[in-house]
Amino acid sequence: MGVAAGLAATGRTVFMHSFGCFASRRAFDQAFMSAAYAKLPVHVIGSDPGVCAAYNGGTHMPFEDCALYMSVPEAVVIDPVDFAQINCLTKKLAASGKFSYMRMIRKGFTTVYGDGSDFEIGKGEQITEGSDIAIIATGLMVNEARLAAEQLAAEGIHARVINIHTIKPLDEEIVLKAAKECGKVITAEEHSVIGGLGEAVCAVLSEKLPTPVRRVGVQDKFGCSGPAWDLLKLYGLDAATICKTAHEMLG
Repeated sequence: MGVAAGLAATGRTVFMHSFGCFASRRAFDQAFMSAAYAKLPVHVIGSDPGVCAAYNGGTHMPFEDCALYMSVPEAVVIDPVDFAQINCLTKKLAASGKFSYMRMIRKGFTTVYGDGSDFEIGKGEQITEGSDIAIIATGLMVNEARLAAEQLAAEGIHARVINIHTIKPLDEEIVLKAAKECGKVITAEEHSVIGGLGEAVCAVLSEKLPTPVRRVGVQDKFGCSGPAWDLLKLYGLDAATICKTAHEMLG
């Protein structure tokens, strides 16, 4: 991280990569002081975050990486869903001149967008229409939200799915619009419910448009070892949990 900051200080745009646990909590002080505080365009990439660490176990399973970087003043924090978003947003980050953190799945992700799709940093994407309830998701939970919306639609419940790939700065406009038009909101993230997307959405709504919100995410727990997709179910990070939460909110 120190080398990345030094290179950026010479005028280069720098991408620094490591596994999510190391790119966040292990090197956080150097990222904060040497790069962000110095206003240098270092772009930190944390791969295999959360349950994606699988058999590497709880020590390598950061559920708090976004929370750490969201606390850094002026930092950009991104959790993309697939290769198309990674490809586009990486180029946008390079041109931004900002310090940033992007977590990403290294393998086994589900494709949601076609190659060449365009996205803007700080702008969410509405994936499905619906006015009964809004599901605001980020990262690999976007596809789980999409699957949940399909199941709910079969039951006559129309859920609006929104992909918030940029958690900071948050697209407040799309969040407020969804809350106003749907009346109830579920957030979904493969991250701790403490300090991530859910808290960011709740902060905006509590101040500007009080709305019932339920947060689907890791509930203040450490990670553990196992197949990634089994761990998603273990931690309640799947379409079934989103559907169950929607039914509870809608009565």
